[in-house]
Amino acid sequence: MNYSIPVHQKSLFNDDGVNAPLYHQQIISRLHVELGILYYKQHSIPYEPLPETMLTEGYGNPVPDILLYDHEAEKTRVIIEVCQTSGEKSDLRKVIRLIEDEDYGILEGFVFNYKTQTWVRYGKGDGNVATNSSFSEVLNLDLSPFI
Repeated sequence: MNYSIPVHQKSLFNDDGVNAPLYHQQIISRLHVELGILYYKQHSIPYEPLPETMLTEGYGNPVPDILLYDHEAEKTRVIIEVCQTSGEKSDLRKVIRLIEDEDYGILEGFVFNYKTQTWVRYGKGDGNVATNSSFSEVLNLDLSPFI
């Protein structure tokens, strides 16, 4: 589905002000809805999408913007972070660390920069080298059309 951006929100792409979090949340909502349709209605992806959910139970655990959860293995398999340009590098470092250094079972992670409309993908074992891609190898699905 192609979501149009209302005229009054187009300025958010060039605005570092207090309105930016609204667009951030809209992107999370769109991803959650579209992935939810694939999981709950069409049963075409194996993992449940959950917005802003802790990776494990307990205080102080990381909370990705979107995670895709494998109920059989009881592990998160894919994470998605939404950011603007100033947070892209730190979000990518976070994604790589959570995939490579932590035992959460995450196989793949994405960072979507809503200002530049670009995606970065990192997969487990990619040697700390991310690629510019919105295609999930784990889900066999391009995430870009959901924005």
